[in-house]
Amino acid sequence: MAEKALSVRILTSEASLYQGQASAVFLPGALCPFEILPMHAPIISLLERGSVRVRQTDGELKEFPLGSGIVQVRDNIVTICAEAE
Repeated sequence: MAEKALSVRILTSEASLYQGQASAVFLPGALCPFEILPMHAPIISLLERGSVRVRQTDGELKEFPLGSGIVQVRDNIVTICAEAE
């Protein structure tokens, strides 16, 4: 069975920085960095200032420097709301 992709949105108060499909998302968590993969358990977590990296389904890695914020993961949907850096 094929692995499902993540649907990722990165939002700031100024703009939508990214919307697309990904195979993994790397986040600067408040306690420690962590990774989100398809079929991850639902979570809401605080994010510290740092880079969010999105590995797209084609293998390309995109990086977004952000201020502090939050992430919600549910049903393979990753929504990141953070301060623009």
